Parts: sequence; C-alpha cells; structure tokens
Amino acid sequence: MHDWAAHITADNAVGATETTVEALLAAQPPLPSPPSYGKASIGDVLRSAAAVLGLSGAENVLKLPAAPRICVVLVDGLGKSLLKQRSAHAPFLRTVMAADSSGEHPRTLHAAFPSTTATSLSSLGTGEVPGRHGMVGYDVLDPRQDKVVNLLGNWDGGVDPLRWQPCPTIFEKLGTTVPSTTVSLPKFATSAMTRAALRGSEFRGATSTHARVETAVEALAATPTALVYLYWSELDKAGHAHGADSPQWERALEELDAGMKRLAATAPANTLILLTADHGMVDVPRSNRIDFSVFPELVKGVRHTAGEPRMVHLYLEPGATAANRAELMASWLERFGKLAWVITREQAIAAGYFGEVSESVSARIGDVLIVARESVAFYDLRRVRPQAIEVVGQHGSITKAEREVPLLRIPVTAKAPGRKSKRR
Repeated sequence: MHDWAAHITADNAVGATETTVEALLAAQPPLPSPPSYGKASIGDVLRSAAAVLGLSGAENVLKLPAAPRICVVLVDGLGKSLLKQRSAHAPFLRTVMAADSSGEHPRTLHAAFPSTTATSLSSLGTGEVPGRHGMVGYDVLDPRQDKVVNLLGNWDGGVDPLRWQPCPTIFEKLGTTVPSTTVSLPKFATSAMTRAALRGSEFRGATSTHARVETAVEALAATPTALVYLYWSELDKAGHAHGADSPQWERALEELDAGMKRLAATAPANTLILLTADHGMVDVPRSNRIDFSVFPELVKGVRHTAGEPRMVHLYLEPGATAANRAELMASWLERFGKLAWVITREQAIAAGYFGEVSESVSARIGDVLIVARESVAFYDLRRVRPQAIEVVGQHGSITKAEREVPLLRIPVTAKAPGRKSKRR
C-alpha cells in the first residue's frame, strides 16, 4: 500500500458532524492493488503477440508460444469469475480451461482502470497504460473545451481521435511486416474509437457472430503470417440490458462457446488463438442505482461529472481549495462510504491505477473519484438520459469481478494448414 493508505482501517466512520474529515478518509477499507500493467494486463496481449510475430522492440511479457498466425478474440464483458460461474453454458471453453496446463502464460489478466471498454481497448490496441494513451473513462473532461466528451460511441466533433490518443498502435508498429486485420461490426469501421485505439489494421466488418468467425478465419488463412483481432460484443450487450445473472446472458455465452468451437475447427492449424476480455461485470439492483445529483452536498462545488456509474469523475470549479475538496469527499463518505471508496486524483495516480500519467492526461482525471466497492451505481441524472439508470450489468470499478478477465489459449482442431470457410 502507498503511504496515504497506510493507516486505513476496515471499519467505516460515523457522520461528518461527529468526526473530522481526516478520520472519515482514514476509515476507508484499503484499496485493491493497481492493475498488473506490463506483467499481466489487457495492454500486454497484442504487445506480446506482436513480439511473437517479430516486432522489433516488443516484449513477449505474457510468454506466449511461437506461432506464425495469431488470433486475439476480445469478448466484451466476459469476467473471469463469470466464465467460471457459468461454465455449464460454455462446455467447449470449460474443456479448454480444464486442459490448459501447458505454457507459462498467465491464465488471468487485469483490465485497465477504469474497467471499461474505451480504456481497456485503448490499452489493448496501443500496449500503453491509460495514463499515457489518455482514454481514462467512458466519458471524461476535455480541459481544452471545458466540457465532458464521450470516448466510446458518441465522440465530440471538437475532439480529434489522433490527437486525443497520440500513441502509435501495435498495428501501426507492425506496418506491412505482418498483415493485421480487425474483424468487428461494420458500424465501427471508421468510428472515432477505432481511429483512436485500433488504427493501422485492415478493417473487415461482419454483422453476425457466425460471419465474424468466418471472416477471421479467411484473414488468418490468406497469408503465411497474420495478426487478427476479433471483437465479440454480444455478451456485454446482454449483460447491460438484462444482467449477467439472466437467461439472455447465458444464451449469449452459449453463442460465444459455439463460435469459439467453430473458430478452433476452421482456423489454420498453426494458429495461436487467444481469448480475453476488456472487463468483467456485476449486476446492480434497481434500488442501488442512485441519482446522486439529488443530494446537494454531493455536487457542491462540482463543475462537471463524468465517468461510469461505478467509477465517477468529479471535477471541481476553478479556484477550489483543498478544504473544498475535503468537504466534498467527507460528504460522499458520510452518505456512501460503506459502498464506495472516495479518493483524490493524486491518490489514484500514486497508487498506480492509471500507470504512468502524462501532464495532459492528468487534467482529464477527476479531482475526486468515486470508486464503487459494493453492488452500487451512481448517476448524475442532470446530464445523462433517464434510461441510463435502467442498465443492470455494470462495470468500471476495480473489484475482482470487474477487473479480472481470462486469458485462454484455445487449441486449433483443424487438420488442414489453411482451411477456408464455405459459408457466408
């Protein structure tokens, strides 16, 4: 633990009227350790794959085996704990997990922080920590415009993806030395998120999961060496709408399982197939989805709110003092200290949550961060649409269920060296 957390105890404190601000802060349970950046994180997957394929300067930190073709399957929202708990609905993947005893690669990775798609996919695509690539949330403050901007599917016209995220991607580093392909939904072909985090590969769009698997196999078989990134969105979508503890989520897992079995049966025999995820998921009951804007003391002196419901950024008004910030933090701890950690930007950076942080990225991080610990989600319904509070499956925080994701090495069962699919 870092010095600021050294004296934290496990018991929450009483109200702010009966104790000091310092006591409230000190009474928080210890924060989890930071993500394993550079050792076993989502940002190490493509970087290690590129090293295997011969990229100069890249390090195979995950100790992946040699292979001329690599397919990285990114399953949106598939937490390691969820996969284990629901393995009855994934018999093929369950068999893969049970048989995966060889090799030195880790079987569990950490998502980036916050544990959300925009952040983790950017770490995957660049091999960099959030503090360097700058995609530090679902939506965050753009200090230049003094406004909150979305970093996933609804980018602001005033934000250039290549300037916001200037780090070269793994695909750009590979260049023409190794053909690289992104297989995803057609709507993402020219999206700002793709241009920010995944630029540099050939994009092949396919709508259905079946077509995406076929397209990935075709890309793998087209050249003697290849790196293919296959994005799988359906599980996350089902979880948000219905929860991970739902028949809809289980059906989506069954579809994934069938797709991975098909991929293993049709990919070229010398392909290394890796399955991982950008984050996990926890279900939040409706009673614990809270509009914090109705509590005046929780938004006092706050100019902007942003982030995810389980990892809220609070940006203070210009000229705010340390006392103003401490008062805000005490108010949050008094009301929700048993459900969430309340920390400062500096504490999060010192703890290593964002990795090494550049000066420009630091300004995008909230002055105060509300990091959910229990099954709770915080909304500012003054700025988000009312339907947002109906989301069941949530992520963004640093709990084990949200940040631990699998790394599965799926053995290819195809006999031919480069079998192509016949169906479209």
